[in-house]
Formats: sequence, C-alpha cells, structure tokens
Amino acid sequence: MTARPNKSPSIGFDSGPAGGWGSARSVGEVLLREHIPVAGPSLLKHQNKPDGYMCVSCAWAKPAKTHPLEFCENGAKATAWEVTSRRADRAFFAAHTLGELEGWLDHDLEEQGRLTHPMRWDAANDTYVPVSWEDAFAEIGRELNAIAPQQVEFYTSGRASLETSYMYQLFARIYGSNNLPDSSNMCHESSSVGLPESIGASVGTAILSDFQNCDCIFYIAQNVGTSSPRLLHDLQDAVDRGVKVVTFNMLREPGLERFVNPQAPGQMLTGKETHISSNYYQVRNGGDTAALFGIAKALIEADDALHAVHFSKVSGSDSEPRDPSNAAAVAFAASVAAADRKHVLDHDFIAEHTAGFETFAEAARAYGWEELERVSGLTREQMVEAARIYAASDAVLMVYGMGLTQQLMGVENVHMVANLALLRGNIGKPGANICAVRGHSNVQGQRTVGITEKPGLAPLDKLRDLYRFEPPRWEGHTTVDACQAILKGETRAFISLGGNFLRAAPETVAMEAAWRKLRLTVQIATKLNRSHVIHGEIAYLLPCLGRIERDEQAGGPQAVSMESSVAHFHGSRGRAKPASPELLSEPAIVAGLAKATLSQGDVPWDRWVGDYSEIRDAIERTYPETFKDFNRRLFQPGGIARPLPARERKWATGNGKANFITPDRLFPEFPAEAVGDDVLHLATLRSNDQFNTTIYGYSDRFRGIDGTRQVVFMNAGDIGRLGFADGDIVDMVTAIEPETQRIVRGFRIVAYDIPKGCCGAYYPETNPLFPLSHHSPKAKTPSYKLLPVRFVRSRTMPAN
Repeated sequence: MTARPNKSPSIGFDSGPAGGWGSARSVGEVLLREHIPVAGPSLLKHQNKPDGYMCVSCAWAKPAKTHPLEFCENGAKATAWEVTSRRADRAFFAAHTLGELEGWLDHDLEEQGRLTHPMRWDAANDTYVPVSWEDAFAEIGRELNAIAPQQVEFYTSGRASLETSYMYQLFARIYGSNNLPDSSNMCHESSSVGLPESIGASVGTAILSDFQNCDCIFYIAQNVGTSSPRLLHDLQDAVDRGVKVVTFNMLREPGLERFVNPQAPGQMLTGKETHISSNYYQVRNGGDTAALFGIAKALIEADDALHAVHFSKVSGSDSEPRDPSNAAAVAFAASVAAADRKHVLDHDFIAEHTAGFETFAEAARAYGWEELERVSGLTREQMVEAARIYAASDAVLMVYGMGLTQQLMGVENVHMVANLALLRGNIGKPGANICAVRGHSNVQGQRTVGITEKPGLAPLDKLRDLYRFEPPRWEGHTTVDACQAILKGETRAFISLGGNFLRAAPETVAMEAAWRKLRLTVQIATKLNRSHVIHGEIAYLLPCLGRIERDEQAGGPQAVSMESSVAHFHGSRGRAKPASPELLSEPAIVAGLAKATLSQGDVPWDRWVGDYSEIRDAIERTYPETFKDFNRRLFQPGGIARPLPARERKWATGNGKANFITPDRLFPEFPAEAVGDDVLHLATLRSNDQFNTTIYGYSDRFRGIDGTRQVVFMNAGDIGRLGFADGDIVDMVTAIEPETQRIVRGFRIVAYDIPKGCCGAYYPETNPLFPLSHHSPKAKTPSYKLLPVRFVRSRTMPAN
C-alpha cells in the first residue's frame, strides 16, 4: 500500500489472489499509517457484528452467524481512515489558504485527518476560521430564507443513517424543496428505474440465504475484490459446495478468479486458493445487452427445437396419478407434468406470472449471431455455453453491479437481467433471485426513508398529516439536473450531507467554475476534500461525528441504522472516542439547520436529537409495513427483512405481472465524430486502494500497479494498432461533443487483458472527460462505464 505517488511506479507485477497475505499486509500498513495499531484492531472486532457498528464502506449485509472477523481489507481501511489520530484542526486551517489547498491531491486533503471545529470561509485571508455552532446555524438559516426553495439542492452521499436521512428529507420538504439529489443518481438509478418496471421492486430481491440455496450464480459487471470484498465469503462457500459462478466482466479481475480466505488458517499457511469463476466471459463495455440477448436467444431457440419435435421427458403415463385419492401420487404426477412442460424455459411460470414474453422472444430470435458477437465481444460458442449452464441449473442467482448501471443503456441492461431471470422462473424462490449490489453503506436505505426527488415515491400526504405542513409536489433535481442548474446559475445554494460532489460528478472543469458562483455552500463532513476547498460566496464546513464514534445525547448512548444491499435493516452502535468535543452528530446538525430555517411544520427536533429511538418511531409511523417493530428488532441478528412482494412472486407493477421488457437496440448510437478506428470505449474503474472518491493510497495490487493512478489499461493489439507502445504517455480526449474540448493529460499506457476496442482508467481522475449530457435518458445516471475517447501522445509526464 503506497501512500505517495512515485515517479518510477511499479507496473505489471503478479498481484496474486484476492485476500491472503496481501490483504493482511495492507490492513496492517493502514493501521500503522493512521497511528492506530492498538485501537484499530480493538474496534475492528466489532465491525459488522450484530451488536457492533456497520462498516462505513460498502453496503454488504451483516450475517446472522458471523465470522470471527467480519471485515474485509477495504472495510478496515475505511475504519482506519475515520478513526485516524490525525486532525485537520484550527491550526491547520490557519496555516493554509484554500487557494493553496486547491492544488493538493485528493489523498493529501483527506489524509490531514478528522475535522474538529465548525468553520466559515473568511474571504479576507482565504482561510476557514472557527465559528460557533449557533452562529453557523443562524447565518445558514438566514441565507436559506432569502433564497427560493427551487434554487437550493439538498444532496446526500449514501453514508448517512436512516435516522439522519429521514430528518434531512423532512427538513428539505418543510422548507419547500424536493431537490434531493443523491449519490444513487450517479450509480444505481438504472436499477431504481428498471427493476420496478420489470418486477415491481426498486431494489434487488436476493437475501443472504440465496447464496446457500442456489446451484448457479451469474455474476455480471461487479468487481467483488475491490467493491465488496466480504461478498467473497459467500461466493467461496457457494463454490465449495459445487456451485458454478459464471462471470461476465470487461477486465480479468483477481477477486473474480482466485481467493485466499484470510480467516482460514489452512489457506493462509498453504496458499491454497479458491477458484471463484467456473466460466469467465470478457464482455465489451456497452456489450452487456447483446451478451444477455445472445444467452436468451440460445435458450429460446433450444426450447423452440424441443417443442418442434414434440419431445417429452415423461415416460408412459407418469404425468397422471395412479391413485387420484393419494395426495403424494397426485403431487408426484403434477411435478412430472410440470417438468415436461418446462423443457428449457419455464412455461408455467411465464404464463402465470409474466407479460411481454412473445415480443421479447421474437426479438431474440431475430438477432443474428454475427451482430450479437460483434457488439458483445463474445463468441456464439461462449453465449451458448453460458445458456447451457443456465438451463441445467434449477436455482440461479443473478448478481450485478455498477458495470451494468453506469451506462447509457443502464436501464435496458437491468431489464435484460430481469428478462433472463424470468425465462426460467429464477426469481421469488430459494436460491433464485436478483442481487443488485449497492456501493455506499446506506445508499439504498436513504431512498427507503424518503431521499428522492420524485414526489410520487415519497409519502407526501402522510408527512403532511404527521407534521402539519403542505409538501411541495413538483419534481425535484437528480444529480444531473442539479449540475445543469448550477451550470446555468439557477441553483444558489448547495447543502451536502457528506460526500465529495465535485469529484463524483461529471463535467469537472465547468462544474468547478460554476460552483464558485453559488451564494451558499454547506458541507457536513468528517474529513476535508476538494468540494470543501472550492466553495461558494458563503461557505461553511460543519464537522460531524463518524458512525464508528460513540454518540452521547440527552437520552444516553445512541444507535443508528442502515439498509444493506440485500434489503435488510441493521442497527449500528459506535464505539470509538469522538475525534473532538466540538463535533455534533448528523441528526443534531440537521435539527440545528432546520430550527434556524423553518417557520412551519410541527416536528420535535430537540426530542429526536435527544433520543434517536423516537426518530425510528416516526419512521415506523410513516412506513408502518416496512418498519414494523423497528426499535424492538433493531439489533436482531441478520437484520430486519424489508418486505418485497417480488420475493413472494407478487408483482407490484401496473399490470400486476412481471414484465419482459424488450430493449429497442443492442448498443447506443454515437454520433459520426465518435466512431472510427482511432476511438476506444473508456470505462472508469476503482483501484484496490480507494472507495468511491476517497483515495487511501497509490497501490492497486490486484492490477499490478504501485505508485501511480495515472494509467490507462488497453488491449495490446489496440496499443500497437494506434501507434503506441506499452508504457507510452498519452492524453485522453473525449470523442463526442467536439465543440467543447475535454482532455486529461499524462496517462501511462498499461497493456492489460481487456477486450479490443475497450480501455479502462481510474475514477475520479477521468471524470473531466464526461459531458454532463452523457447519461442514461431514463435514469439520468452518468455513463461512467462507456465513453468514446481518442488518444494523443502527451507532452505531460504523469503527475498524480
């Protein structure tokens, strides 16, 4: 784990398996670097335990039966990053102007440590200076009351608890705004749009026990080793009992190939590896819909062939009960008859539970294999092979991630995952469901308690009745809408509940320029980042307690809650000493802002801050079916299951059916200037040493990179074809919207196992390449996994 960029980075070394001694060394190094070699391990033994705290990194679930250590390498890094002994205190800000800090690296800003005091920007000397909480709240309230609610953005990053999120959306709506953009807009919105249309649920239907009951896993476009390493335990357990893991991913990723369990002494001592993927198909970025169509085509045509010859699996009269009065005989005959009707597709399920099959089947039959091969990057043989594995399995778990959702056709990709599941009834039965892996630790839960810009998805009438105000009914801003409003000068204030919005959003250069013209920027945060040092005319930095820290309020020690990727709610209780006595909790900060701003609404803000169980009671009153007995079950081992009708094959769609939805094309249509032999399709990536916009260091050992992030991974054939060599330094230029030049400079070419026509580079360093308009039309999710780019030889050496 390299903490600094190196002018002579190490590139191309053998990364070894995920986990193992590499993971153990990395955890030890970060604990030492953050000066917590004793306190860190003591905390980590409580991480993701039923009575402990939820990891502040990914959203994977707390199991009911935990491992001795229930944290992964990246989770340990996130904990060390938060409970570091380093401090960005008054003295630090007195010594550095914000103009100076703008030139610092992202890693170096956060590495200064925890924020300790509320601060206000002083224009006279360009520094943050201390301010009292009372004065901060008062001025922010005055400014908000001088701005129209339509001109204020209330952003959430995906980390704040259910309690804080519920208060935050209530504050925004009583103020008069539905502008509640969130990080889900930038990552997972394609699922939130696509899944309800297909199956009537806005989240995946899978639960942890599905990993124990499936006999096959289709693992699509999610890098488990970097993004959610604890999931490797579930994959390993499945492989150990003979489950095939069929992987579709652009890059060869060690976490999807080899794993040594750091908690298995035998594996650590012998180096014995678990081979995760039984089949690994490298799909071109943007080729996912074509690949899934190819598998569906193979299934449908195989089923057609069986029906054409009237093939029967039944011998004699086995489908008729020999003794109609015997329940067992009747049941056996019925199961035999059902198996005979199933052939390759589950026709009984399709007839009873779905709509749109014939249209979808005709589209699949109509596509030619040559076109499917060209777009997907897979061969016909590979797609047919995947179809055979799928057809031979009784319970297939469909797992996917942001590689599918962050695309122009992200919604169509999600529809295709659902279509494939529906063909054989692989939803709503043990081991067979859809698992949409989320990123940040409560990004899914925030939506569940009302963080949404869409008024139709929030219980506005219930909020009106409970809190005696009239909620706004106009549709608010997504992240893309908020950026557009900022660029046009229509937005005047931005309140950020966590996150690093400027680094996460597309159109970096224009956004930073427009950001400076905002009247008010308010950042609620634990550590310093770039969105804090670039600021509006009036700027506040409000430091909050971290989730891992003890939260003492008038009613005593407090707990908070989150929702995991498998739609279970979990309690979380902090255990570390707060970084500063000046810190307030997130609920206290939201309440302070609300009380200083609002003149309407009947909300017991102070009572809620004194006892968070009262907030949970309020959440239960607002969503009684979802949060039944919320407080009583808060620390229930395994969590509280969120009711999802689709898990029981009840479809909350407009027609009451699960829907086959047929995409109208296989690949986005790019303008002529973005098509050519000199164009590659860029996908942004995370390194092993980062989480979202947080950069822990400059090592990506899974891809053989140490000492730099300024690299672009390319196919060896493309490198030679374009006139370059491995190790050359290039600039990347956006190939669409040529009227605006978007360029990033000084990237080292790294030859890598990646399909021809594709390339990959790290996020957020390449975000300046992405036009704001380059997003899914329906979900408005930026297409960070598919962008046409060109390359020119650089005059700039890599400068991290």
